[in-house]
Amino acid sequence: MTALIDAHDAALFDLDGVVYLGPDAIPAAAPTIAALSDRGVRCGYVTNNASRPPAVVAHHLNELGIACAAEDIVTSAQAAARLLTDRLRPGSRVMVVGTDALVSEVAAKGFVVVDKAADEPEAVVQGLHPGVTWSVLVDAAIAVQRGALWVATNTDSTKPGDRGLEPGNGAAVAVVRTSVQGDPLVAGKPYAPLMEETMTRIGCRQPIFVGDRLDTDIAGAHTIGIASLLVLTGAHGPADLLAAPPEQRPTHLGWDVSALLEPAREAVTDGAAWRCGEQRVSGSGAARQLHTSISDRARWLDALWVLSNAHWDEPFDDTAALLDQLGAPPSTTPPTTTQPTEEP
Repeated sequence: MTALIDAHDAALFDLDGVVYLGPDAIPAAAPTIAALSDRGVRCGYVTNNASRPPAVVAHHLNELGIACAAEDIVTSAQAAARLLTDRLRPGSRVMVVGTDALVSEVAAKGFVVVDKAADEPEAVVQGLHPGVTWSVLVDAAIAVQRGALWVATNTDSTKPGDRGLEPGNGAAVAVVRTSVQGDPLVAGKPYAPLMEETMTRIGCRQPIFVGDRLDTDIAGAHTIGIASLLVLTGAHGPADLLAAPPEQRPTHLGWDVSALLEPAREAVTDGAAWRCGEQRVSGSGAARQLHTSISDRARWLDALWVLSNAHWDEPFDDTAALLDQLGAPPSTTPPTTTQPTEEP
């Protein structure tokens, strides 16, 4: 059996919604990643969160039964620090709005870390910092107004918390944006710096990126031209998939990360109909219809994939009716929250 991963030299994983949900590992994650390691596949873990250092993230994953080292973790803090090295001289003053994790990454690149506009920083870098004060955001805005380069680790507007969605780094970036001209350079997904940093650190040429969000994970893969796998264990679900614009459409679809060890799901057309396994979409215009027989989760995924590809090729008028026909997947329905989130 040829597995999806056989066409790739590395698997790059988003974290929340792909490897774990909150404090708990997604059931398929640990055994799948162990099997990938046995095959000699390099695994990397990519997070937009700049508030935790790689060693802390790696410790969390090891607690969940996923063997990894700090070198396997790539954060938006690291990508932001690399952005600064591309644009500033060593020894330049950088105002860091963020946790010690971001401070450490910036300092490690040879920059002088400062904390206020009066220090005349040549750049301001913003990352998630739960304890940030209003006066710090004001100082950041003043420094940018005076000509400092402005870099954001990411612009995720919210992050999950134990009481619900909380404001993410994008909310703090928006505060500064209200009083400055222009937007920051952004390091995190879906922008290229974090994805490029990951490929450099992991040392891969043909990776596949596994994510649960179309607007960050899948769009990020598109940004640098690599393959992607959308899994349905996190944020986005069938309705989001059908509505995805071209730059957010995944290369592959699976229920969870174990899809990497299965044959790739393929939707093909002969011009008259689209097919994926036993599932089919035929006709054109108002006569288009989905022919499906669903007895297990694999066939349900086939139906969703053929429906998505047919819809992207020639949009259906009533996707709601098609989703009703598709119905819920066998067993547990995955969450389909579409709020942007930042990994905790």
